[in-house]
Amino acid sequence: MICVSIAESTLDDNIKAIQNEELAEIRLDLTDLSDNEIKILFSQPVRLIATCRKGKYKDEERKHKLMQAIKAGATYVDIEIETSVSFKKELINFARENNCKIIISYHNFELTPSRKELIKIIDSCFNAGADIAKIVCIVNSKKDNARILSLYETDKQIIAFGMGDKGKFTRIAAVLLGAPFTYASIDKKNQTAKGQINKQTLALILNNIYNA
Repeated sequence: MICVSIAESTLDDNIKAIQNEELAEIRLDLTDLSDNEIKILFSQPVRLIATCRKGKYKDEERKHKLMQAIKAGATYVDIEIETSVSFKKELINFARENNCKIIISYHNFELTPSRKELIKIIDSCFNAGADIAKIVCIVNSKKDNARILSLYETDKQIIAFGMGDKGKFTRIAAVLLGAPFTYASIDKKNQTAKGQINKQTLALILNNIYNA
């Protein structure tokens, strides 16, 4: 399955972008949506992931926005592993009460840690309460790709892939190795992460592989 990552600025553009999608991630940190607009967006009949990364909003604002999305009907909420214990606990408890599944994510924009360290991070994600652990690291070498993909030897539900041009193929391999879904941009111009493949291209590649 492909999850389209969306960061449109207005409510109408976000609603338009998610039409006909099976699963989409809404990057709330890249929008200026009001509480009511978040409610309307996450009430749409589409499976949505609520994500609000650090940067634009303070933690209390991020938590509030994510809770609004969860309450409105988000299928998943994405919470960074490095957030405080209290932040994670409050959001996870709220998500459980509202039948929202939890993705706990780890991002490294500088390097890909050792496999041993990555395994510890995955364990930390599940110990914190994750339904899915998401591991995303910048790829600087072929060995980084191999290390990331080796994580799929686990029986746990994970999504692991590399960022950057050198890690593009791991986004394809992820679903072939057992990830419940992988991420894509809605088109070539609107990437929300380095090395993201647009949905049309990714779908074509996967269809060719499955039908080969």
